[in-house]
Amino acid sequence: MQTFATEVVDWPDTAPALREQVRALVAEHGEPDPVRRANSWTKADPAFSRRLGEAGLLGMTWPKEYGGHERSQLERYVVIEELLAAGAPVGAHWIADRQSAPLLLRLGNDELKERWVPAIARGEAFACIGLSEPGSGSDLASVRTAARRDGDGWVLNGQKVWTTGAHVSHFMIALVRTEAGSERQAGLSQLVIPMDAPGVSVKPIIDLTGAHEFNEVFFEDVRLPDSALLGVEGEGWKQATAELSLERSGPERYLSSMALFLELVRYAGPQDNPALEELVGRLAAEAWTLRLMSASVAAKLARGEDPALEATMVKDLGNSYEQAIPQLVQAAVDFGHNESAALRAVCFYLLQVSPSFSLRGGTREIIKGIIARGLGLR
Repeated sequence: MQTFATEVVDWPDTAPALREQVRALVAEHGEPDPVRRANSWTKADPAFSRRLGEAGLLGMTWPKEYGGHERSQLERYVVIEELLAAGAPVGAHWIADRQSAPLLLRLGNDELKERWVPAIARGEAFACIGLSEPGSGSDLASVRTAARRDGDGWVLNGQKVWTTGAHVSHFMIALVRTEAGSERQAGLSQLVIPMDAPGVSVKPIIDLTGAHEFNEVFFEDVRLPDSALLGVEGEGWKQATAELSLERSGPERYLSSMALFLELVRYAGPQDNPALEELVGRLAAEAWTLRLMSASVAAKLARGEDPALEATMVKDLGNSYEQAIPQLVQAAVDFGHNESAALRAVCFYLLQVSPSFSLRGGTREIIKGIIARGLGLR
């Protein structure tokens, strides 16, 4: 049976300088609101994304031909770890940098790559993912949004939902049904859809905190050129599931509640409270273990390996960790003191939004099924 083997990660010599560069940029841009520092990889700030692009901190591993910087996977890991630990507002470019551009580089035609990838590296083009649909949830095989051939292009109709960042995105990579009458995983393809194309409309979904992260996206007779097809027609299921593996192992899978942990450390510091000290120690130890696991996946990716099972394990364990932190803090802290105002604000915010952490990138039920198959248990 395969299990998770952690590794001694050989961090690059450039890591210290990169960490200092990122910390300086974050300090210069600033994010004084402690609540906005929590779950910061969903908080969009296009100006900050452009600043990262100017500094060469987007598209770090991509070819220079497409605006990249040909640096290593571990150098990129260092940068995103620093950004998330500081609670930097990286939501605008996050999806495009993490998975859309790598997918375009791997499967896109020249037109798609030249149009989108250099702009993503500059922090000027953002992307969203069109997977979930009404009535399907995480069951991607029940996709009903359809594109039919029309002359030398496509005509698209349908709807996507729970689309993160669609309101700030310039294009979507969507999984759609391109073979009429096909069912389940067959007959699906991926299309690249400019969000300003006629017939595309976006409706916000406001969450219970009043924040706008998710959207509904509607397609009404949207005309796309043949070049909008990404990869191979009919191979969309295989392509989309491979794409998902890019988003399951990163530090965003356990650092969403890190702002609360840091506020807990600040609050507990001056006090003589063994229960709080024990909680800080426990959370720090678990974070360190998750970091080792996540970095091990990055090291395997850097060697060209496919650690899909390990990445899925990191997502499951990381989501459990970041969802548990607000509940543990709520149980341990007396919020009746003025000194706890920032801690209280971040904790109450995360208590409301953290249930969604295990939905993005595949629900817990889907993830556990993948892990069980990988371990040979089903």
